[in-house]
Amino acid sequence: MSPDDYLSHDATGLAARVRTGETTPEALLAAALQVAETRDPAINALTNLAPQAARDAIMAGLPRGPLHGVPFLLKDMDAAALGLPSHDGSRLTRATRHGHDAELVTRLRRAGLNLFGRTTAPEGGIGVTTETAVYGGPTRNPWDLGRTSGGSSGGAGAAVAAGIVPAAHGSDGGGSIRIPASSCGLVGFKVSRGRLPDGPSAGEGWGGMATAGFLTRSVRDQAALLDATVGADEGAPYVAPAMATTFSEALARPPRRLRVALCLTTYDGAPIHPDCRAAAEAAGRLLDSLGHHVEEARPDADQRAMVRAWTDIVACGTWGWVRAEARAQGLEGDGLTLLEPVARGACALARGISGADYLAALNRIHAFGRRMAAFHAGEGGRAGHDVLVSATLAEPPAKLGRFAHARPEFEDFAAYRLGEGGCFDYSPFCVAANASGQPAMSLPLAISAEGLPIGVHVSAPAGADAELMALAGELEAAAPWADRRPPFPFAGAPASA
Repeated sequence: MSPDDYLSHDATGLAARVRTGETTPEALLAAALQVAETRDPAINALTNLAPQAARDAIMAGLPRGPLHGVPFLLKDMDAAALGLPSHDGSRLTRATRHGHDAELVTRLRRAGLNLFGRTTAPEGGIGVTTETAVYGGPTRNPWDLGRTSGGSSGGAGAAVAAGIVPAAHGSDGGGSIRIPASSCGLVGFKVSRGRLPDGPSAGEGWGGMATAGFLTRSVRDQAALLDATVGADEGAPYVAPAMATTFSEALARPPRRLRVALCLTTYDGAPIHPDCRAAAEAAGRLLDSLGHHVEEARPDADQRAMVRAWTDIVACGTWGWVRAEARAQGLEGDGLTLLEPVARGACALARGISGADYLAALNRIHAFGRRMAAFHAGEGGRAGHDVLVSATLAEPPAKLGRFAHARPEFEDFAAYRLGEGGCFDYSPFCVAANASGQPAMSLPLAISAEGLPIGVHVSAPAGADAELMALAGELEAAAPWADRRPPFPFAGAPASA
């Protein structure tokens, strides 16, 4: 298969060609590696490549699953895998080797995917950009090399947008799938809490706010990947409500006509960039034209208090990870000298948080989730809303350097997240669904005046994953984006900048 032919198909399409004998897993891997060789030097999205392991997997016989033979990349964290070392975005955990496959990886392999490497991520997954020392430089957005591809699944977003793979693994604890999806013009879907497995190495991530997921070019690839991996693993502390249908079956029929809350500001009522507001307005008009009932509305839950609680929980999670790794390696000074300023700041914040403070933060998160549930269900005589629609980000993709982890002022982790012009001002929408456990997605429905992708964010009540997937399919059919790709050679700053 030629690179051009490879680039013209999504994962579902490539798997279909393997089944019909039009191509082979060997040819797909060769094409993926050729695209990677020509395109990754400009964007720096790949790490820990293991092409020989992928060739060996083909020789041993890939499982005949629904995505048999399709090349695939894991995020450089949250997915232990035999034969694929990981850095976790940090010099502290550089080249960590795993003695087992995470349950999610087991299911991905069972689907027939051919894993051949990993994608870059910020240290500990705590950034809205992927600019990390362990990778020797920033990961760049294929739409504009002077801008970020997002975080924390920024390498996955850049790799899929660049065409190296049609879909890639990610994870999302505060928007880490949906931020790169918006930044790179992709589909990003965060499932309900407990819908996908975390184990066996982890019981939960960040108080239950983090989940695995995927970045794709098409909605049907999202459905296929989620169907292949759905379901809590043994001993999971959270289990999502049962689904009456598969994700792929949900795409086969349109959703019922929905009551749509359209938010054109932040959830707190602050203005957003005009291009992002225009994207949300256009999505509202599209939904209205499809027969959904659209009205402007926003939740009254205290977003900023929730994000402060989220910040404390993430800081404690970061400190726990750093301390455990440092002790396992016998490092002096708890390994802090190997960390970049943002992670050091998170650890410093965590050391001042007591057990009682941590529990109070969890309670604030859960209280926020109940307020969001009430918004969707309706209360006080007001009708509820089936989905909440907004922009995914409050601005187009940020320029590189704005949120870089190496900046010394970011040792104040709370200011990095909540300060003026900080992460929360940039990404005020995504984290709500992590706190509440709701499913949420970013769809590539708009382009900014400068030609940059603008995602539209849609969330639904906890458990309503299938209905949200059906709506994604309807929107993709009404406003298709398959031919909207960044031009290659990529625009923006030179790769050496």
